Amino acid sequence: MQKNFMKIAGCVAIAASVFALQRVANSSEAATMIPPPAQDEKVGATHSETAVFAGGCFWGVQGVFEHVRGVKQVASGYAGGTAATARYETVSGGDTGHAESVQITYDPTQVTYGRLLQIFFSVAHNPTELNYQGPDHGTQYRSAIFPVDAQQRSVAQSYIAQLDKAHVFSGPIVTRVEDYKGFYPAESYHQNYLALHPDQPYIAINDLPKVSGLKRMFPELYRDDPVLLKVNAS
Repeated sequence: MQKNFMKIAGCVAIAASVFALQRVANSSEAATMIPPPAQDEKVGATHSETAVFAGGCFWGVQGVFEHVRGVKQVASGYAGGTAATARYETVSGGDTGHAESVQITYDPTQVTYGRLLQIFFSVAHNPTELNYQGPDHGTQYRSAIFPVDAQQRSVAQSYIAQLDKAHVFSGPIVTRVEDYKGFYPAESYHQNYLALHPDQPYIAINDLPKVSGLKRMFPELYRDDPVLLKVNAS
């Protein structure tokens, strides 16, 4: 309970009153319809690949991708820094280099890296917000992509250029394509948070609309039953 309270106080950073919550809801931007990437990964025989994205508080990003067909597992965690600082209390200081991130294990024969990026940019977060997402501020909430190989880097950079050229957003994309230094899973109480706490005010206001956006905009990729990460009870 204490850890959950700390998370609510830090990652949520939301006022307790109903009026403050409503202001946050009103300031949130709706999902944006964007074209698929002109360049995508070459799909081979493998049926398991990983992608690492950062787009604000990992609760909502994990919750969105848990509803995507072809995704096998999604873990909340930290990327961009070192193993020594990959703890929530430390990352929350904003000076570790880490971003709250998700690691997505997926079947590229069912959903490609490019399609995951399309969902990431259009539904999972707002890629025009620099070092914040909604009510959460700090470099740990930055928009970032951590390619695990040269092909992913090329697809990500090409797609950002494509979207900026098309002016599909109200402002320039600030998403950083960063070097992958490893992914460190977050504490167990952060995992599957959206699925386990759908009535939590922050989730209901900031994140459930993202899942609804996924269902509305990507019906062919949406599944009702989320694939949940298996975590230890400890």
